[in-house]
Amino acid sequence: MIFHGYFRSSAAWRCRIAFNLKELRPETVFVHLRRDGGEHKKAAYRALNPQGLVPALQLDDGTILTQSLAIIEWLEETHPTPPLLPSDPARRALVRGFAQAIACEIHPLQNPRIQGYLRNELGQPEEAVAAWLRRWLGEGLAACEALVERSGGGGRFCFDDTPGLADICLVPQVGSAERLGVDTSAMPRLRAIAAACAELPAFSDAAPAKQPDFEP
Repeated sequence: MIFHGYFRSSAAWRCRIAFNLKELRPETVFVHLRRDGGEHKKAAYRALNPQGLVPALQLDDGTILTQSLAIIEWLEETHPTPPLLPSDPARRALVRGFAQAIACEIHPLQNPRIQGYLRNELGQPEEAVAAWLRRWLGEGLAACEALVERSGGGGRFCFDDTPGLADICLVPQVGSAERLGVDTSAMPRLRAIAAACAELPAFSDAAPAKQPDFEP
């Protein structure tokens, strides 16, 4: 397997956590999103992923997988231990819904191409871009806090006493929120879960600052 990613990408970060939990070590190719106008925009990378987004996972037979949730679901199906989803169908749907709330609703609104459009095409100043980020990330994470509370799990992690897909998606999003100045003080469950995850090597080793391509 060859994993194409970038240290700061939340989507690539999710996949790194999943690989670590599954104890898999794919070969990694770094796709710099800022160098030379963005290596993800070049023809060579777009041949792998026409969307020009990271991550992408090239399987041993040459198949190219894109989108972090699809990659993680593939990992779950092909390497089922340890499981990242509950065995109960309704519980699995709750976890998938939480993961999609982050990956499909919150994260896209902070994407660099969205920020670039706000700055360059719409001419918005940095204060307006920052307000946009705080608004949508804060509102989205507040809903995630409510989803976890309503689940009634009460465990150490989002929906169980062991980490899974929901936690894989939560940790990078909390990291982005902190980096972008989003106030999470009213989200004690999410903060506690993120702290519990940080104690696990599978999560801590996947953090952006620990990646070979990390830049301050």
